[in-house]
Amino acid sequence: MPRITVNVDGTHYTDEVEPRMLLVQYLRERLGKVGTVVGCDTSNCGACTVHMDGHSVKSCSVLAVQADGHDVTTVEGLAQDGRLHPVQQAFHDNHALQCGFCTPGMIMQALDLLAEVNDPDDQQIREGMEGNLCRCTGYQNIIRAVRDASQRMQPGAGPAVEHTEDTPVPRTPADEQVETKVKGGRQS
Repeated sequence: MPRITVNVDGTHYTDEVEPRMLLVQYLRERLGKVGTVVGCDTSNCGACTVHMDGHSVKSCSVLAVQADGHDVTTVEGLAQDGRLHPVQQAFHDNHALQCGFCTPGMIMQALDLLAEVNDPDDQQIREGMEGNLCRCTGYQNIIRAVRDASQRMQPGAGPAVEHTEDTPVPRTPADEQVETKVKGGRQS
C-alpha cells in the first residue's frame, strides 16, 4: 500500500492508504474530518470542497495519494483560537444555510473566490460559486454572505487570513470524541 504524508489543518499525518481511496474518504474515515461531506460522488455538487495548497478542490475527485506532500485545509481548519473565520461568521450572520449540508463546501469555495477577487460583485460571486450546489436556500443569502465576508477580510486573503471575529466556535461532545480518536492515532 502507498504511504502518504499530508498536512491537514496544520497537523502532519502519515498513513498507508489504498491507491483508490478518495481524499474525502481519507479525511472523513481516517482523520475524522466529518465537516467535509460526501454529496454526489461525481464532483458535481461541491459539498466536499477543501483547499489543497490554498486552492479549492473537490475532494471526491482527488485520490488521497495525490495529496501526498501537500497542505490540505478543511472547514474545520478555518476557525482559530475558538473564533470563527470571517467567511464562516458571514455565513452565520447572513443565514446562508438551511439544512447545512452544502455549507462546508460553499464556505471553502467562497474563501477561494475571495482570495482571487477581494470585492466581487454579485455576478462574480455567482460565477465563482457555480460549481457548488444548494438545494434549499435559493442562493440569495449565500451571495449576501460572500459579499459580507469580502468586507470583513483583507484584500486577497486566503485561509491564513487574520482571524478577528469574537464569536466562539460552537463545540459538541462529538467534536471532543473525534479529537480524542485522532490524537490517539496517526499524527506525526
